[in-house]
Amino acid sequence: MSSTEGAEGVVARQVAAGLDDVDGRIIDELRRDGRMSMRTLAEKLHISRANAYVRVQRLEATGVIRGYRAEIDPVLAGLGTSAYVTVNLDQAQWRSVREELRTLRGVEHIGLVGGEFDLVLLVRARDNADLRHLILDQIQGMNGIVNTHTLLVFEEPVPAGPAPAAPAS
Repeated sequence: MSSTEGAEGVVARQVAAGLDDVDGRIIDELRRDGRMSMRTLAEKLHISRANAYVRVQRLEATGVIRGYRAEIDPVLAGLGTSAYVTVNLDQAQWRSVREELRTLRGVEHIGLVGGEFDLVLLVRARDNADLRHLILDQIQGMNGIVNTHTLLVFEEPVPAGPAPAAPAS
């Protein structure tokens, strides 16, 4: 994968060159089960273990595979309240706001977007009081935040599965 770092420390990413159908199938299988052994992966894809190992190493080295982690059920982990928060900010302070948001426990996703607001956050909290503290005290208290709008999540159906890999070029 080709990447360059700009003056502000943000890495610009581009699609990795040379991904083929087998790479796409490896990505799909590891999305389903990141703990799958190389032997099982090779058997599922009908390739040698050595080929699977080399390909996975290349996908890791190029940043296509960024890591392996547990998928956590937020409710069972004690985070029963979720919300999407739209944010308008002083755009000159975007970088400092981004860095401060990244430090807040409960902010699961930060998206810089175009449209009527600047950011969309997915936040998780223990309960409504915890959510109130996160949004009103911590997020709205940041320098550069103009306003927020909170959309409480009532239900999060479990997705059917991982999105298919991008088609090979």
